[in-house]
Amino acid sequence: MKEKCTAIVLAAGSGKRMGTQVRKQYLDIWGKPVLYYSLKCFEDSRVIDEVILVTGAGEIEYCRDEIVKKYNFTKVCRIVAGGDERYDSVYAGLKNCEDCDYVFIHDGARPFVDEEMIEEALLTVRQCGACVAAVPSKDTVKIVEKDGVIAQTPQRSKVWIVQTPQVFAYPLIRSAYDKMMNLPHDHVTDDAMAVEWMERHPVKVTKGSYYNIKITTPEDMKLAEIFVQEKK
Repeated sequence: MKEKCTAIVLAAGSGKRMGTQVRKQYLDIWGKPVLYYSLKCFEDSRVIDEVILVTGAGEIEYCRDEIVKKYNFTKVCRIVAGGDERYDSVYAGLKNCEDCDYVFIHDGARPFVDEEMIEEALLTVRQCGACVAAVPSKDTVKIVEKDGVIAQTPQRSKVWIVQTPQVFAYPLIRSAYDKMMNLPHDHVTDDAMAVEWMERHPVKVTKGSYYNIKITTPEDMKLAEIFVQEKK
C-alpha cells in the first residue's frame, strides 16, 4: 500500500530583509509569484498526495483565489493561517495533517525544489524516519563570538548547508512539536533541530541542490530570474 505523503508549504513569512512592501513569496519571477514554483513542483510530483499551504492570517483568501484557483493547484487541500514565527506556522500545518505517513516541510520562498530532491528524500526517510535536503558548504565556515573574534573553524568536509524540504515520519515530527511548543523554544531554527532536541532522533542529510536557493534579499531575486530563464 502506497504511503500517504503530505507537503506543508510555508508562506507566512514577512520577508523584512527583502525591503519591499509585497511579501517575498508573492514577488514576481517571470510573470508568476515566487510561491507558484514550489507549489507547481509538488502538484506535479509523483510522490506528494496533498499540500497544506500555510500563509498569513489575512492572506488566505488571496492565496485561494490568486494562486491556488488561478493555477489550478488541485493538491492544495487546505490553506491555514500560520503564526509569527516559522515554528508556529509549521505547527499549524502539522495539526492540519490527516492520516499521512510522511510530511515534507518546505519553505515557499524556495522556488526551485525539484522532483529528484523529493524522491531522494522519500527513499531516505523510509530508512531513518528523518532527513533534510542539504548541500556541502563551498566555503570555510567560522564560529564567531559576540566580540567578533573567531572561536572555532569547523572542518569544511563536515559542514553542510541545510535547505528544505525537511522530511519526517509524521508521528515523529508531530510528537517533537507537541513537546517543543510547551517549552521555551526560541532557539529552534528548523524542524530537524526540533526532532534532534525533543526526540533524540538522528536526522540524515539527503540530496539538495545549489539551485535550491531561498529568496531572502534582492540579490536572490536576480538569481531566481536567471534560473527560471535558464529552464525556459
